[in-house]
Amino acid sequence: MWTLPNILTLARIGLAPVIALLPFIEGYWPKVIAFIIFVIAAVSDVVDGYLARRSKQVTDLGKLLDPAADKALLIATLVPIYWITRNPTMLYGIPWWGSLPLWVAVMLVGRELLMTLFRYEAKKRGIVIPAGREGKIKAILQYLFIGGTIAWFAWKDFLVKTGFTGRLRDAWDKFHGGFVAVTLGLAVVLTIYSFIVYLYKYRALFRASPR
Repeated sequence: MWTLPNILTLARIGLAPVIALLPFIEGYWPKVIAFIIFVIAAVSDVVDGYLARRSKQVTDLGKLLDPAADKALLIATLVPIYWITRNPTMLYGIPWWGSLPLWVAVMLVGRELLMTLFRYEAKKRGIVIPAGREGKIKAILQYLFIGGTIAWFAWKDFLVKTGFTGRLRDAWDKFHGGFVAVTLGLAVVLTIYSFIVYLYKYRALFRASPR
């Protein structure tokens, strides 16, 4: 059961609190480091699944750990994003959105908690629910939003530290801010859609009796 894919998944869970704490440290370098670690953790989400399928090491433990690692990484990063975007100076505000809305944070986290309960009930009935295609696309969009936002924090701190100005600064500011805003919107849509797909696909579980 302790295969390389499963070890990578556990490592991703272990990196979650580190990524959660770094953005709160003053200056842009801690946020840059948080971004790099987050990218490594996000890439491991793709690599562990690929390795498991290629080496035929897909296990029930891996099917349960992989979604759990996604949830740990999501929650650990949404907390600092929610808090930091509410900075009174609005230095870190997300274009179009301003701060991360509370209802969005609750929905993203709530969906993952509900899926955890859903998987637990399915497991009691002898069924292991792996991450589906819609769930993986949702996770990718969430990763793009989170990674882009952590980099956004670093960029804003960099501007304050260096006083960098000019057309290049303005152009990147618009592009980067737009990227964060759009990926957040798409992540919200896919979060709702993927949850509905899971419920419909496994709707028979609501009528089945536990083994």
